[in-house]
Amino acid sequence: MKKRAFLSATALAGLVPSAPVLAAAPPARGPVLLTVSGAIGRANRGALDPALDQMMAKHGIQFEKALALDAQALYRLPKVQITPTLEYDAKPHTLSGPLLTTVLAAAGVPATGAFTVGMRAVDGYNVSLSLVELVRMRMLVATHIDGHPLALGGLGPQWAVFDAGAVAPYKDLPLKERFAQCPWGLYHLDVQRA
Repeated sequence: MKKRAFLSATALAGLVPSAPVLAAAPPARGPVLLTVSGAIGRANRGALDPALDQMMAKHGIQFEKALALDAQALYRLPKVQITPTLEYDAKPHTLSGPLLTTVLAAAGVPATGAFTVGMRAVDGYNVSLSLVELVRMRMLVATHIDGHPLALGGLGPQWAVFDAGAVAPYKDLPLKERFAQCPWGLYHLDVQRA
């Protein structure tokens, strides 16, 4: 009898429209390298804890829920490569990692819509761009440079970057000015409805 009641309840549950809920993502297993918060549809952690999230608290970041991504989660996302000439040594380098829009999709952010994305670096540098602009730029969350992981203390562990030499109006700027929208040491994305 219990089996019949269970099957009936399960069948009825499928007929009732469900309220939109925040989809749970698997928890991070390794050290969290990138946190995505704001207008997201998937999360695997709760609110910012000022006692334990010291750097985020000092940078004035606040959230009720977030998607915390470790290296494995970032490496599992589809990757693209770009080869921009970098301002630091004026040489071309191969950068690879997921498109920033792919990271946002993993956080349940719609591919279209009026959103802005704040990109925060470990040194506090913050850039905010519209989703439309990020798509146009083909902004990457680079995890590797010339086949090697980006290092904390260098340009990593992630770098929000695009091929500035191939995108107007950036390609017409002097090399030293092309990457102002590209925070290295990226650790937080704040998605907001525009």
